[in-house]
Amino acid sequence: MRRRSILFGLLLCALGLGAGGAGLLGHLAFVSPGPAPAPVTVVLAKGAGSEAIATQLEQAGVIADRFIFLIGSKLRHATLRAGEYAFPAHVSPEEALRIITEGRVVVHKLTVAEGLTVRQVVALVESADFLAGPVSRVPAEGWLLPETWHMLRDEPRDEVLARMEKAMRRDLDTLWAGRDPDLPLRTPEEAVILASIVERETALPAERPHIAAVFYNRLARGMRLQSDPTVIYGASDRLGLLDRPLTRADLDRPHPWNTYQVDGLPRGPIANPGRASLEAVLHPMTSDDLYFVADGTGGHAFSKSLEEHKLKVARWRQIERARNAVP
Repeated sequence: MRRRSILFGLLLCALGLGAGGAGLLGHLAFVSPGPAPAPVTVVLAKGAGSEAIATQLEQAGVIADRFIFLIGSKLRHATLRAGEYAFPAHVSPEEALRIITEGRVVVHKLTVAEGLTVRQVVALVESADFLAGPVSRVPAEGWLLPETWHMLRDEPRDEVLARMEKAMRRDLDTLWAGRDPDLPLRTPEEAVILASIVERETALPAERPHIAAVFYNRLARGMRLQSDPTVIYGASDRLGLLDRPLTRADLDRPHPWNTYQVDGLPRGPIANPGRASLEAVLHPMTSDDLYFVADGTGGHAFSKSLEEHKLKVARWRQIERARNAVP
């Protein structure tokens, strides 16, 4: 051990003072390409000292000689930060040190799509192997903001979900303050409920204000919303997905989200709506339409009367039959 310390001190002096050939060779080794033939990702644990980190980088094949790395870090008075780092192929010890001291940690992405239920989002968070800890608190339905989230390795799952929830409440506060006047919504919570239904009814952004207008028109006339996604939510035990078509029994089954059975808005949201759906219900289109049905193109056909709606439903069923008949 004493001999290694003496050797390390001599190398440090040689590299630091540029003493003859040893200093030049040490400097060249520090700035020259390293041995890694491909990118290497290394997780440096909290509390690891510089010698342990240098050894870990050597064992991972990032650097060829831990002593050269240690000397360079000592000379630069470097502070080595814990975290997950991605080192490019043939990274030099100098650049590896710079990556660590600048804290250029790996940033992971987790995309939460609009319209997922809380159960689906929690499953995504639980399956992200770069996160840490259990999910000890499941947020309320509708209150997680869908977007692409950036996270660091070992970020607690509970904190990730809390961040999504905080962002949703922040965005909703802003949108609610700028809502159209004379909307029948009494609270921001009601906006989330209606936006979640709009979110699940269409994937076309341009249709969302139109569908919101249809629901407002139905509410104003005392008509039930009769939204299939609300039925699916209850029938799927709040997962939001069914592996079969809805049946008449599903529509007749009473539960707090079945808008074929309950008046007005359902008990709560049926999914996590995105910002565009929230904007749609807070700034709906001006329209007299009361009905809509799929039109076979990925969008919907809208109607002002039940008679017109029935014709469009019949047309949609013809399209479905033709599709099912194709071998």
